[in-house]
Amino acid sequence: MTTSPADSTDTLPITRVPRTGLPTSAVVVGDPARAAAVADLLADAKEVSYHREYRTFTGTWQGTPVVVASHGVGAPGAILLFQELAEAGVTTILRLGTAGAIRPGIGDGDLVIADAAVRDDGVTGQLIPAEYPAFSTPEAVIALQRAARAADAPHHRGVVWTRAAFQPGFLPLPGEAYAAAGIAAIEMELSALLVFASTHGLTAGGALVVDGANADDLVDEEAPFSTGRYNPHRDVVADGVDRGARITLDALRLLADADH
Repeated sequence: MTTSPADSTDTLPITRVPRTGLPTSAVVVGDPARAAAVADLLADAKEVSYHREYRTFTGTWQGTPVVVASHGVGAPGAILLFQELAEAGVTTILRLGTAGAIRPGIGDGDLVIADAAVRDDGVTGQLIPAEYPAFSTPEAVIALQRAARAADAPHHRGVVWTRAAFQPGFLPLPGEAYAAAGIAAIEMELSALLVFASTHGLTAGGALVVDGANADDLVDEEAPFSTGRYNPHRDVVADGVDRGARITLDALRLLADADH
């Protein structure tokens, strides 16, 4: 993998991605190190920018040119990446992330393909009324499901809960109601992507690897703000992320082939 320094006059201000020349298909992840790991799967991978939490690569996956970029933790920062990728010409964005399982029967390392998301993300409520839904592009859901089936990967479809707070504080939260409604998993960025994409004519979806239970269920009663019981750094999760990366890239290829 090679690195290409970016000229600030030819890059966008927040992420420093090039203003032009990017492929139209992108995988976005939270962790800059995960972006590098996904880029390692590509042919002719090249790092094109790295500024703050935003690390961006280009390359090809089975002949399909793609972007891989990181957005950090939380929707307010992530939506800045989505906006600048779109400004640079990206038209399809799939989020590969991790999530806590809520619905019974979803195991660690399993993939959750999001049909839609609950908009509790802390940013889209300032952009569009709360009644506006956060929904995945149907073609993206189908492509992700096809790719997961082809990989014989354990996967589930459903609505996910995008929440700005990682762990509960002092305010009551609707977790029990969402669990009763069959919400599949909880994460922190997807609804921002889905709302941005649907309001700007983009194709978008999400594939989330389960890295444990909902963080609310991991709280220690004697130390309620401790994260000690949350451990995403396990082999089952790492294997699921690697599998999920290949599935997400395959889904991008399927979408690109359909467009052509």
